[in-house]
Amino acid sequence: MLFLYLKTKVLFLSTFQMGRYYIYPMDTLMEILLLVGVGFLAGVINTLAGGGSLITLPVLIFLGLPPAVANGTNRIAIVIQSLFGSLGYQSKGYPPNRFTFLLGLSASVGALIGARIAIDIEGALFNKILAVIMIVVVGLIVASPKKNLLNKTQRLTGKYLVMGLIGFFCIGIYGGFINAGIGFVIMLFLTQINQIDLIRTNATKVTVVCVYSVFALGTFAWDGKVDWLLGIWMALGTSLGAWLTSRWSVKKGERVVKIALLIMVSAMAVKLWFFD
Repeated sequence: MLFLYLKTKVLFLSTFQMGRYYIYPMDTLMEILLLVGVGFLAGVINTLAGGGSLITLPVLIFLGLPPAVANGTNRIAIVIQSLFGSLGYQSKGYPPNRFTFLLGLSASVGALIGARIAIDIEGALFNKILAVIMIVVVGLIVASPKKNLLNKTQRLTGKYLVMGLIGFFCIGIYGGFINAGIGFVIMLFLTQINQIDLIRTNATKVTVVCVYSVFALGTFAWDGKVDWLLGIWMALGTSLGAWLTSRWSVKKGERVVKIALLIMVSAMAVKLWFFD
C-alpha cells in the first residue's frame, strides 16, 4: 500500500505557479520516459545546430498543455540544456567572452518583447504559426550546406559588433516568442556576418540562448504559464544530451537524423494545423 501511495504521489504531482496550482496527471511512467527521451534528443540537436524545440514544444502540447503554457514550460529545458552546453564547451577550452555576453544582453531585451507577444496571442493561432515555422525550419535543416570557416578572420568589433547587437535583438524577439529553430538563425548570422568558426559559433550560441532564455522564462513564469514538473523532467534529458554533445562532436548518422526529423516534424505540423 505504501509503494502504491508513493507511486501515485509521484505520478500525480501538481506544479506551483505564481500562487496557483495546475494539475497535469502523468498517466504512466512512459510519459516521463517520453519527456526525458525527447529532451535528450533535443539537447543533442540544439547543441549541434538547432531545432530541438521543433520536437519538444509539440510534445508538450500533445501531453495536454495549453500552447502558451507549453511554450513557457519548454524554456526550462532550454535554459538548463544551454547552461550545460556552455559549461561543456568551457571545459574544452571555449569559454564565453565579452562579445558573447554583449550579444546575450541584446537578445534578452528582445526576448522580453517576444515572450510577451507569445503569452498574449490566441492558442489556435499560435499552433498554426508553429506549424508553418516547423516546416520552414526543417527545410533549412535538410538543405543546409556544410560551411568551412577555418581560414577566416573573426569580426567581433566596430561595425560588426553593432550589427551583432542589432541582429541579436531581433533574434531575441523571435527566441522569446517561440525559439523553435533559432539555432540555425544564430549560426547563419555568426558564421556569415562575424565569420566565427563552427565550434566557437556553437559555444557562443548556447551561452547566448541561455542568457536570453532566463528572461523569457521569467516572463512566462510571472504570468503563470510554466508547468515546472513537466519542464524539469524534460530538462533532465536535454541537459544530459547537451553536456555529452558539447564535449564530443557527434557527426555519424547525420543523414538519418535529418530524414527522421523531417518525418516527425511534418507529421506534427499537420497535427498542429488541422487538429487544434
